[in-house]
Amino acid sequence: MPDSSNQTTETILFVDDESNILDSMRRQLRNRFSIETATSGQEALEKCKKNGPFAVIVADMRMPGMDGVRLLGMVKELYPETVRMMLTGNADQGTASEAVNKGQIFRFLTKPCPVPTLVPALALALRQYRLVTAERELLNKTLSGSIKILSELLSYTNPAAFSSSVRIRPVVLTIGRALAVDDLWQLEIAVLMSQIGCVTLPAEILAKHYAGRELDPEERRLFVNHPRVGTDLLQHIPRMEGVARIIGNQLKPFCHYDHGDTNYGDEDLGAQTIRAAFDYDLLLTQGVSHGRAIGQMAQQPDEYNPEVLTKLARCQLSEHSHVASLRVRELRVGMIVEDDIEALNGTLLAPKGQEITWPVLQGLINFSRQSGVKEPIRVRIREQSTSESN
Repeated sequence: MPDSSNQTTETILFVDDESNILDSMRRQLRNRFSIETATSGQEALEKCKKNGPFAVIVADMRMPGMDGVRLLGMVKELYPETVRMMLTGNADQGTASEAVNKGQIFRFLTKPCPVPTLVPALALALRQYRLVTAERELLNKTLSGSIKILSELLSYTNPAAFSSSVRIRPVVLTIGRALAVDDLWQLEIAVLMSQIGCVTLPAEILAKHYAGRELDPEERRLFVNHPRVGTDLLQHIPRMEGVARIIGNQLKPFCHYDHGDTNYGDEDLGAQTIRAAFDYDLLLTQGVSHGRAIGQMAQQPDEYNPEVLTKLARCQLSEHSHVASLRVRELRVGMIVEDDIEALNGTLLAPKGQEITWPVLQGLINFSRQSGVKEPIRVRIREQSTSESN
């Protein structure tokens, strides 16, 4: 699906097979709105792909080839934030009903439409577009940013569980984009909050799991229950229902999904992506190379989505890194802990594999001043780079 976050203008696209009508629209409206035109449905879709998404699209009903109803129906699927309007000389109720049902039309206007009628309708359409995009902006930036801060704070209080969430976030988002997952904000929040159910687990269970040691049956039962706890915590928060579903299914093996189920969709794909990314990250922290990790996971086709593994295998993690032994005052955000960081009294402050975030760094500085930290600290310094190769 096209990324609507690239849209920076509030351009209106008029589509009509009569060029003289488009010329008239352009002359009458150019001082009020940013206008583009297309003489067919196919040209309109090409312009949406090249120059869009547009804020508003106004389409004539009667056009050869692709009529307005079909065009606006496709625009609804491809660019759901674009406000859709129908302008036609055919004013019968059946046409209006079909257009509204198939394309969820914002306004239905008859032509010739006088400028005093058209201008307010376009202004209202632009207002609707701003409302929709403002909500997306809130979800994409404000909410996601707040969740990221919460996750970083949790990674300091419970590093074994939450530091991995912060580490795999760029990998999960890279795979999500490659698989054309809708609502990446939802996937981002899900990965950052995926371990929230671990707050109920004893620290020793988490330490054993992330060290790659086998859990006994009771410990395993408690651990595999943490996604359900996370789901219970989040599912009643408005707009978090999809996030809760992703978190609840994050340990579900690939073979347990019914791909013929009409409810199977991006939330299930998101859960499979998070599962693969976590297990991949766990192998890396245990010293397994990228290639060997992918190879081991590929030998378990019942556990992992092969499409997700293919994208994961193509994720290029920066190889430009080196290990340094530093004092606390020399640490910087983005460094990766190479060996467990401990206080002088033996308290674990940050485990191997933890990314040093701002809250973690501040905590280490405070511990260094108050109680003392074992130094020097071995960290891996790398260029943060996660992308998909061709």
